[in-house]
Amino acid sequence: MDLNIAVLAGDGIGPEVTQQAIKTLNAIGEVYNHNFTFKEAVVGAAAIDQTGDPLPEKTLEVCLQTDAVLFGAIGDPKYDNDPSAKVRPEQGLLKLRKSLGLFTNIRPIKAYPTLIDKSPLKEERIQGTDLTIYRELTGGIYFGEKKLNEEGTVASDLCEYSDFEIERIAHLAFKAARARKKKLTLVDKANVLETSRLWRKVVTKIGKSYPDITLDFLFVDNAAMQMILNPNQFDVILTENMFGDIISDEGSVIGGSIGLLASASVGEEHSMFEPIHGSFPQAKGKDIANPIASILSAAMLLEHFKLYEEAKAIHNAVEKALELKVVTTDLDPQSKYTTTKVGDFIADYIANAEEITNYNQENIDYGQSTII
Repeated sequence: MDLNIAVLAGDGIGPEVTQQAIKTLNAIGEVYNHNFTFKEAVVGAAAIDQTGDPLPEKTLEVCLQTDAVLFGAIGDPKYDNDPSAKVRPEQGLLKLRKSLGLFTNIRPIKAYPTLIDKSPLKEERIQGTDLTIYRELTGGIYFGEKKLNEEGTVASDLCEYSDFEIERIAHLAFKAARARKKKLTLVDKANVLETSRLWRKVVTKIGKSYPDITLDFLFVDNAAMQMILNPNQFDVILTENMFGDIISDEGSVIGGSIGLLASASVGEEHSMFEPIHGSFPQAKGKDIANPIASILSAAMLLEHFKLYEEAKAIHNAVEKALELKVVTTDLDPQSKYTTTKVGDFIADYIANAEEITNYNQENIDYGQSTII
């Protein structure tokens, strides 16, 4: 398969972790005879510095002309600490999602057995957790009309949804549940919000077309609590934009590090794949950031194009890295492995998995190449 991939590495640690995802995809290409062509473009604070625009037209054109987008991270303290800034890096990401029609965000959350002790939650609560969140991405309060009075003392943000916006993501979530454990939970606030009542009405109606799927409902405040108390009860979670933003980040504590969580944003014609962590500017250029979320985002890219065996090869390599503690210091404070070395190991494992006969533990301890 030939795939043209737009690379929007963005800000902070984005370029460093994205490079490891590219390295992994190149290893997949060599093993499975695929040709991946990468086209780089700027976004976020880096784009503002160069052009004054967080999503330049040239960048958008690259995204529209390629098969998929591999995204890094956006954000910079000089904008985070300036609430009066009129142009912000995040505006580029929101505009990109809207321009590409990326209405569904998919976020898998998994508790890896080798990392159970890294989570602040009790092992018996999170062991075996494997769920996916389907978050609506182009509607709701983030995109609604925003108002501020002349005195700057009263503000409002409009939360608005149509039945069409709900229907299209609901069908994707039901289909995902059908391929998993056949359970779907709608998270809303239907006791207070009119938009949530519309969500519940539409999803209930659609649920009748999927009689094999068990459908239940949770208010978002209860759902947030249940994510901590008993995450194993969930299979597929479906929710609106802001609730999904909050719930999915909360889910990061289950795995022990936000550096493990990948995501896919998909629409009718375009798709984008990115880690959910931020730009982590404090780590920029230090080669210490965890690249696994970015690498797993590359695996989601492969799954999107039905390259399931190739995606599984990435997952196997990541699990081997976790098993052998070839990880960055967020997962092991004593680790000698850098962002680059973790990426090297995973790519190396993909390229040589069938030829591996032994692991040199001494080299592992010194953070050197492990495959012999």
